[in-house]
Amino acid sequence: MTRIDKAAAEPDGPGRRERKKAATRQALADAALRLFLEKGFDQVKVAEIAAAADTALTTLFAHFPGGKEALILEDGAEREASLAVAVRGRADGVPVLAALRAFFAGRGPFDPDPAPEFLLRTQLVADTPALRAYARRMWTGCEAALAEVIAEACGRPSADLSLRILARYVLEIPDLASMGPDPRRALDLAFDHLERGWPGV
Repeated sequence: MTRIDKAAAEPDGPGRRERKKAATRQALADAALRLFLEKGFDQVKVAEIAAAADTALTTLFAHFPGGKEALILEDGAEREASLAVAVRGRADGVPVLAALRAFFAGRGPFDPDPAPEFLLRTQLVADTPALRAYARRMWTGCEAALAEVIAEACGRPSADLSLRILARYVLEIPDLASMGPDPRRALDLAFDHLERGWPGV
């Protein structure tokens, strides 16, 4: 049997395996959110989440090596990719900082019309110090990648320290602006200041 024939004959081919992985990840994330909302983040153990999702503990860590926090907040790879798309995919004539402002305005506590489950998740993060700290680390971990994509967009050297500083400031905004009673106003205030400090970006 050729390799192609063998793959075709397997009932659990690549497509099905990926769907099963995705279903397992979703089951774990759903179980974690439910338990965290019921008991509080600090009172739930990872073994309890695995049991609630009917999976092994090793399976949980295979899908979420970051542990409990990662079950609620994805890792930095999604953030890096989304930031790059926001900058590279902006319309002609739209400044980089305007594109980043619009990007954040549709996420997390800044989303004006979140789905009910997303609202619960966002509130859980805001109320849980460990989750907030994890979210901040995930954003600030994108600093080098964001600085590089901003440099590319502006035609500046990737080693330009001012752009590295700008990237750091931008990535601190989700944590700082979400603290107040009006996160969207705080988001706009932060970007207003950045646009005055980095004209032409």
